[in-house]
This record gives sequence, C-alpha cells and structure tokens, in this order.
Amino acid sequence: MALPINIESLLHGKAVEWERLEFKAGWDPLAALHTICAFANDFHNFGGGYIIVGVAEKQGQPRLPPVGLKPGQIDAIQKEILNLGHNAIQPYYHPVVVPAEINGRHILVIWVLGGQTRPYKARLTFAKGGKDYAYFIRKGSSTVRAKGADEKELLSLAATVPFDDRINQRAKVKDLSRELMQDYLQQVGSDLAKPARTLSLLNLGRQMGVIGGAEEAPFPLNVGLIMFSSEPWRFFPAMQIDVVWFPKEGPGGNKFSEKIFKGPIPRMTRDALDYIKRNLISETVIKHRGRAEATRVENFPYEAIEEAVVNAVYHRGYDTREPIEVRIERSELFVLSYPGPDRSVRLEQLRAGRARPRRYRNRRIGEFLKELEFTEGRSTGIPKIMEAMQKNGSPPAEFEFDEDYSYFMVRLPIHPAALEVAESAPGGGATLPESDGRSESRSESRPESRPESRPESEEEWRSRPGWRPEWGPESIQHRIMVAIARFPLGRAEIARSLGHKSVSGAAKQALANLMEAGLIEQTIPGKPNSRLQKYRLATTHKRA
Repeated sequence: MALPINIESLLHGKAVEWERLEFKAGWDPLAALHTICAFANDFHNFGGGYIIVGVAEKQGQPRLPPVGLKPGQIDAIQKEILNLGHNAIQPYYHPVVVPAEINGRHILVIWVLGGQTRPYKARLTFAKGGKDYAYFIRKGSSTVRAKGADEKELLSLAATVPFDDRINQRAKVKDLSRELMQDYLQQVGSDLAKPARTLSLLNLGRQMGVIGGAEEAPFPLNVGLIMFSSEPWRFFPAMQIDVVWFPKEGPGGNKFSEKIFKGPIPRMTRDALDYIKRNLISETVIKHRGRAEATRVENFPYEAIEEAVVNAVYHRGYDTREPIEVRIERSELFVLSYPGPDRSVRLEQLRAGRARPRRYRNRRIGEFLKELEFTEGRSTGIPKIMEAMQKNGSPPAEFEFDEDYSYFMVRLPIHPAALEVAESAPGGGATLPESDGRSESRSESRPESRPESRPESEEEWRSRPGWRPEWGPESIQHRIMVAIARFPLGRAEIARSLGHKSVSGAAKQALANLMEAGLIEQTIPGKPNSRLQKYRLATTHKRA
C-alpha cells in the first residue's frame, strides 16, 4: 500500500502543516497510541495527521537522513498497531500504516484520518491492572490529555463529522473517476500513482481515503465526489463558480456577461481563474513626464483574485445551495461565498489580517488543495490578498460577513488609473470583455482600442474531423485544447494549466495525439525543440 501524497513533501512540511506531523526516532507504543487518539479526534478539523516512525526531530523539525528502523521491526510494529486499535482505543480505530524507504533507510508512516465516530479515548497506561481511559487532542504540535473545557468541547463534537468527510449514500463507487484520481496522483508525485493502474476502483478509493463504509457496502465520501467525480453537481447542486461581468451601467443596466464553471474542484477552479485572467484582467501603462520608466499596474491584481477564489472554494459550505459568485463591476470586484467563516473569527481581526479560525470547515478538501499547491493553508489567504493589493498600488481589499455568519465577501477596488482609462475609452468601457488585456494611460493622448479576433469555440474545435469521441471533458487532450484555444502556450504553460508541476509523460503523449490528428500545430514548426516553441490550434487549411 502507498500514500496518496508525496512522502518527500510530507517530510518537509510542504503538503501538511507541521502541527499535523509527529516524528519519532523509535517505536514507543503508548506515545503513538495517544497521538493516534488525538489525530483521530481531530479537535480543530485539520484532517487528522501523520506519525512518522524512524525519523528523529529537533524543535518540531525532522532530522534527515532518517534514523531508520530495522526491517524486522516493520512487521512487528504493524501488528502491534492493529492490536492497539482493537484493545486500547474506544471506539475501535485503525489508522493506515505504510512502510517507506528514504535515503536507503526504512521508516513507517502512520496516516491517521479524522475519525467518523469521534470522540475517541485511549488507555492511559499499559501497566498491569491499568484500565483507565482518557481523551487526547492536539494542541499545536503536541499531544495532550483533554481536560475541563477542552474535554466538554470535544464531547460536543460527537457525531459531527465535517460534511466533506461524510459518506454519501446517494452515490456509488462508480461515480468516482479513475482517470481523475490517477491524474491527481501523478500531479503530486505520489508513490501510489504506479500501482493505481492495476488496482480496482474500490481499492484505489480506499487507499486514497475517499471511499468509506463496510466491506459489503462501500460508498464514496463527499470529498471523493467533490474532487474526483466528473459530474459533482449531481450530488451538490450549487457546486459551481459564477463569473458575472457588468459594464459601466452596473447591475441596473441591460447588459452583462455571465460564465458558469462546473466540475471537480481542481478543474472548476483552474478554468474559472483562467477565464478571469484572460478576459477580465487588464494592464494599464502609466507614462510619466521626464522619466523613461513607465509604471504598469493591473485593474485587479490576479494574485489577489486567485487567493480570494481559492479561499472561497476551500471554505464554502458544500451542503449549501448557493454558488460561489465572482462579480466584476465598473469600479470593484466581489467574491461571494456561503456560509461565512467559523464563528471564532472576528471581523476586526480579519480586516487586520490576523484571523485564525479555531476550526476548519473542509478538512479533507483543504488537504487535497494543499497537495495540488492551490493553497498553503495556515490562514495565509487573507494576508496574501492584502499584500497583492498593496503591491499593485490598489486601494486596500475589504472583507465582510454578517452577524449570523451567513456569507463571506471579499471586495477588491479597481486601481484608480485603470478606472480612469476605462471611463475615457469609447463607450465608457461598456463593451463585453474581449480586449487584449492592455491599455495605456498618458496625459498626451487617449488610449487606443485594440480589438482581438474571436477565438474558436469549443463546439467548433470539437467538430473537427480529427477529434475523437473518447476525449471527454476530463481527458488531458480536451483540457489542453481548452487551454490553448485563445492563446498559444508553451509546454511549461500547458503543464501549469493542467495543474502539473512539470510536463508529464501523459501530457507529452496527449500533445502528440493532437498533433497527429491535425488539431494543433507548433508556432515554430522548423525548430521543434526551440525554447520559444508554443502550441496553438491548427490553422484553417489543416482543419479539413
């Protein structure tokens, strides 16, 4: 069995917060039991945690290379963990235990998911006659016994498993997409990627922690459907991002442009952000008298929009029948999601960039998003939005939610120079978004309008003779075509549009398939290995 995340990233705290990691140079069954109990209780809804045995630590950081375990210890420890789950923790709990090899040393990774039947309590001692049990939780990066108010709060969490970690009995295992699951494992560099090709969908889903239930009655978890179903809206009707653009007249006018994005979270989020970046972000060049250097600013900094949208995707309620809305008006952009933040968050703290929610809403979704590098977690989203606005020279971002915590809204004011250009343009900026994304602000002349030819629609390129029916919306071929339909892209840019860290073998094969079918072409055909090489939709004469 292998983990669905990259072990190297895990050891360096890139995919998981340090407080969700515990390193142990050797095997201490009692200490491990208490930490398993604490992670299973998942007091802060972080998504459980990992115990790495065979790796020493210093001040919470791993000391590499690993100390390692003797090969003979691995099997004995696994058997002992199985016994502890039956006889030393109540109710029964069994973590996922995965042997691994790092720098030629053997280690054991104990993956403890937040339990479905919390709260859990564990034996205080293994001494003869010791039959007392106690509740354990995590406080920072330490395992402590829950007492007083903490114990009462933990007991109040009984039967309140976060929505994304619940079993969905309306769905079937076959509603999960093997292709999406394998694509994710390849993107994050998981050791599970290779054996996943031969595993049954049921076994693959169990190893990834997205299928639960009894052996005779397995069901997908909500997080599995949200991440790896090609049609998640069948189970979560309002799981979509609505991007709405209003011209100068605003919502009271007769014109607006609306684009709705659906699908599994990674694709839905990437597609919405890509659309916003290509169609709604413009650059204003401010030329100064007596100075050669010009100042370049964006109407809305893309980094701020990206953080706001990903924050909404991460923290929205997937049991709420309201979509995420990105609304662009003449002088401001809004990102609206439902419900609001955790009730431990105070508005004044949020506006100061110091909000620290006591409990996360979507613990498992966050784990997947971090591994895909959509987010860092650790409450960094709001400070990043503020920093991006300041760096762009824009007015500060504003954050809002009501006293009932029923919604959360991020407001990004437009850069004053971009607003000036938009208002001085012919028609006062009333046309729908089809510009090339650049304008100039000068005291000597008015901005020039540079219209762009209409890109080929998906319906058009899907109707070409070379298109194959098996290239559905989740296929890499389809996603590459969507990415390059508007602008030519290089291999690295295509990889990023797919959410990959580098150009995978599957992406290279997909590009070759599309080239062979006459659907795409290189911009420098005479030099296929040029560093400036890009790919674009094949020109008209090749479409026949």
